Amino acid sequence: MPAAPAQAFARCPDRLGLYPVLPTAEWVERVVGFGVKTVQLRRKSAEPADELKREIARCVAAGREHDAQVFINDHWQAALEAGAYGVHLGQEDLHTADLSALAMAGIRLGLSTHGFYEILKALHFRPSYIALGAVFPTTTKVMPTAPQGLKRLARYVHLLDGVVPLVAIGGIDLQVLPDVLATGVGCAAVVRAVTEAADPAAAVSALQHAFAQ
Repeated sequence: MPAAPAQAFARCPDRLGLYPVLPTAEWVERVVGFGVKTVQLRRKSAEPADELKREIARCVAAGREHDAQVFINDHWQAALEAGAYGVHLGQEDLHTADLSALAMAGIRLGLSTHGFYEILKALHFRPSYIALGAVFPTTTKVMPTAPQGLKRLARYVHLLDGVVPLVAIGGIDLQVLPDVLATGVGCAAVVRAVTEAADPAAAVSALQHAFAQ
């Protein structure tokens, strides 16, 4: 494995709450406008480069305007240039991203994991949070492993609580969110529960309410 940066990544709040993962800057602007404090831009393509940079700049600006924590998925170089709050990377990105540059800039790092081995690998890099997934089957991306399920999620929370902030991700919607939160995890990432909702503002409000129970 690559060496971990000499400087640990800045820590996120232990309980990040609702964490919508969104496809465009327009979505990011809408959702932080609803009062959500942690969001992620997951833009599939890096092309065209100028458009990507404009999208990321809009997301960074929206985060600052609404005092929200905006993470950029994958595109760490553009995020670094834009002064983003955070970057979310997959395991495969650990061998190519300049983690030291990100850590030195104070950018938070979230890492995807899909089981115990990848959790151990992620902990080596002292990230700002670890995402645990996929909890349930998901159609938003092809997953390398079978769904983790609630029992395994609860086991991860028991082992890692107080060590690093945790994010549950994968197939989470309003119906299953109470069961996810019952494991003790302090954050749940959602995609379709917001982006495919008939009324995104109402959907966000209902999801936020589940965290307040």
